[in-house]
This record gives sequence, C-alpha cells and structure tokens, in this order.
Amino acid sequence: MPMNSIVTQRFIKCHDKLRGENRVRSSRQFALSLDYLPQSLSEILKGRRDVTIELLRKAVELYKINPVYIYTGEGPMFMTEEDHKSFRVLTIVTNSQDDERIVHVPIPAQAGYANDLTDPTFIQDLPTFTLPDYKYKVGTHRSFDVAGDSMEPTLFEGDKVVCSFLEPTLWENSIKDNYVYVIVTRGDVVVKRVNNRLRTDKQLALISDNSFYESYHVNIGDIREIWYVRAKVSPFLPSPQNIKTYLAEEMKDLKQTIKEQTRLIENLNTTVEKLLDNSTK
Repeated sequence: MPMNSIVTQRFIKCHDKLRGENRVRSSRQFALSLDYLPQSLSEILKGRRDVTIELLRKAVELYKINPVYIYTGEGPMFMTEEDHKSFRVLTIVTNSQDDERIVHVPIPAQAGYANDLTDPTFIQDLPTFTLPDYKYKVGTHRSFDVAGDSMEPTLFEGDKVVCSFLEPTLWENSIKDNYVYVIVTRGDVVVKRVNNRLRTDKQLALISDNSFYESYHVNIGDIREIWYVRAKVSPFLPSPQNIKTYLAEEMKDLKQTIKEQTRLIENLNTTVEKLLDNSTK
C-alpha cells in the first residue's frame, strides 16, 4: 500500500525542481550525494515508501531545501544563503512510544552543543527527562544549565531553565522585548533578556539582569537556535528561619573556638613566663 505522505509529496516536488533546474543530473546522483541508496530513493519517488527524517536532514544541509515548506507547505521550496546560514536542523529524542523527551544541556556540554553542526548522536547522548505538565507534551522543549552570575537576581548559577523551541520563521515577530531566552550562537549558549531588533537592524540586543554586565548585540546570521524560557528549576534552599538558626549555631561555635584558643594562649604565656623566671634564678 503506498504511503506517500504530504511531507513525502513535498520532498518529491523539491527533487523534481532540482532535476528541472539541472542542479542534479539524475535521481541516482541525488541519492548518492545524500549517502542514500538509489533503489530506496526510487521507492520514495514512486510513492511506495515515505521519506526519512535523516534523508530530509541531509537534503536540507546539502541542497538548502526549506524545512518550513516541507512540514507546513508555506514559504519557498529552497532557502536563501542567509536563511540557510542561520538555520539548524533540530535533533529530538523520543521514547519507545514516540513521545518526545526534554533534552538537558549541562554546562560542560554547552560549548559542544553550540559548535556541533548536525550530529544527532551528540544530542542523543545528553540526559533527557519528562515533566508532568501538559504544556511540555506539545512541541519541542530543552533545558539548559545557567552559568555565571550575569542574570542575578533572576537566575543563579546552578539553576536550570526549561524552554520551548522557537522556529526561525517566528523570530522576527514572536520574540518579545524584555523576556528571557536562551540564545545559541556560533560558539556559545547564553541566557539573556532580549530586545528584538531583527526587523530594523537584523540584530538582537542581549541584556543581563546583573547591572555589572553591559548589554551587547548579536547578528541574526550568528544565531543558530532560540529557546523561550518558560520555567526554572532552582536548588532547594532552607527557610529563612533555618538559615538564621544555622548562622546562630555557627556563631556560637566560633565564639567557643575563640574562647578555647584564648585560654590555650593564656596558658602558654603563663608557662613561658614560669620558664623564663626559672631560667633567671
């Protein structure tokens, strides 16, 4: 029974356009350029099997096929150089029931996460989890460790932010001024408050809540992913009363230690004085 999903149909249209414009010489050459068996591609083109996610990923990278067109039918079939430069194919992780899990990116992995191009094994090796709230069951979510003190007092080092993925086609109109986002650039992962300057300047202003740090701008061409921060997970802290009791006990112990040391010093001085007196007699 032919599958031929709507996504596969759009993929076939992109293939046909590449052939029609002589950007590929043949379907066989198209398949081989994507490390795909020509026989398997032939099955897809005949509507006998669906296109795979991996094949789509490679086609997006190599031929700049527009994933927004593939999945929604909107926009051009192919991305411009500027679109493609800033676009990144998102790897997701699912469980045995095909439910998407939240991938966590700890601080030691963040440099690799920003520099990694499209290697799905990197993402699949990161820790994953789920949350019971229904809003985390729809769409793609990711969590990131907060590094440094630039977002204090809103976020502290050791906090984790849980975020929803923002499609690149939505950046210009959906990024809200003064909201907090995770911005993945070419080489860095930062958590910042954002002012949207994409429409006028093709830039985002990134602002720290800690006034010690100055704001700065990042160009759209350097942005790889944007995640809207929806929640934070913070380490549990004792109640203020418990902290007060703890400090009082610490102070009591400190006073006792100082008192004991003072007594030892006094005894030592007395002993030294006696030795000196004996030596002079």
